[in-house]
Amino acid sequence: MSTKRSTPDFFLIIVTLSLLTIGLIMVYSASAVWATYKFDDSFFFAKRQMLFAGLGVVSMFVIMNIDYWTWRTWAKAIIIVCFVMLIMVLIPGVGLVRNGSQSWIGVGAFSIQPSEFMKFAMITFLAKFLSDNQKNITSFKKGLMPSLGLVFLAFGIIMLQPDLGTGTVLVGTCVVMIFVAGAKISHFVWLGLIGVGGFVGLVLSAPYRIKRITSFLDPWEDPLGSGFQIIQSLYAIGPGGLLGLGLGQSRQKFFYLPEPQTDFIFAILAEELGFIGGSLILILFSLLLWRGIRIALGAPDLYGSFLALGIISMIAIQVMINIGVVTGLMPVTGITLPFLSYGGSSLTLMLAAVGVLLNVSRYSRY
Repeated sequence: MSTKRSTPDFFLIIVTLSLLTIGLIMVYSASAVWATYKFDDSFFFAKRQMLFAGLGVVSMFVIMNIDYWTWRTWAKAIIIVCFVMLIMVLIPGVGLVRNGSQSWIGVGAFSIQPSEFMKFAMITFLAKFLSDNQKNITSFKKGLMPSLGLVFLAFGIIMLQPDLGTGTVLVGTCVVMIFVAGAKISHFVWLGLIGVGGFVGLVLSAPYRIKRITSFLDPWEDPLGSGFQIIQSLYAIGPGGLLGLGLGQSRQKFFYLPEPQTDFIFAILAEELGFIGGSLILILFSLLLWRGIRIALGAPDLYGSFLALGIISMIAIQVMINIGVVTGLMPVTGITLPFLSYGGSSLTLMLAAVGVLLNVSRYSRY
């Protein structure tokens, strides 16, 4: 391994903290009305988000100084713990139900979402497996099936909650890692066909998923039901125009767009800050992706490359899905926008993952 750099990727730190700062401002702006109505405290969500942001930033800077090979050493233990937590979520009385999904475990006044941590655990474990078995990755039996088998086991448990959004990000991230590792395209074609069949089965097995698909194709078919969120989101983005209505001036946050501080926060941002504000966010995420890819390409070993690739792929896929949903390009999946949406588990995990990426950057040759 090469000599450690004197400093991590400073540019990546600046981009991450810029997104986090904008996110804190937008969480307050988007949630103030709802928080005042429900909790008589306009800062209710903002204060909790700031608490998790502080925890996440501390985690990021601490993890930034932990040798990334530590995650390789503990990869098996970490993924076992996450599997146990995923199973615990399904136990009545342990798992908490929100918006139809039993995805949380209560910890005092707060709650954690194990599926969020499973994404990072799977990345660390898969990076280890791929770096140890890259010569076998072209083999369906020795390379592809063992790696994808574990991924789909986690996906299956997550779907029992059910949480299609998080499961999709998990599978998408791992597929990118396996593909880059050198798996045969023909294997992906066959698995893709099976995956499409499985996806159709999942959609047909639950009426609410069928409604999400139909509302995505034509939200006006059920404007007060399954198409409500998409329509209200577009009503927010449209009036924003070039410069927006002004920070804090959103109309859709007045009980039109449900819980606007979470999955649909980008719609409120576009309404208040306009095309320019939305473009700034996309530019910042593009810069984040660029630095992540550079770090992955410059890592001194395969494990570091796969680890960095997995982290930046997870962030990129989640961003694409969230913004695709908010702009009406994809069906509603319930995915947060990294660093911006309200949510303790997601925010803490993302900042900690960036900490790992920063540590890899201290060894990268670029």
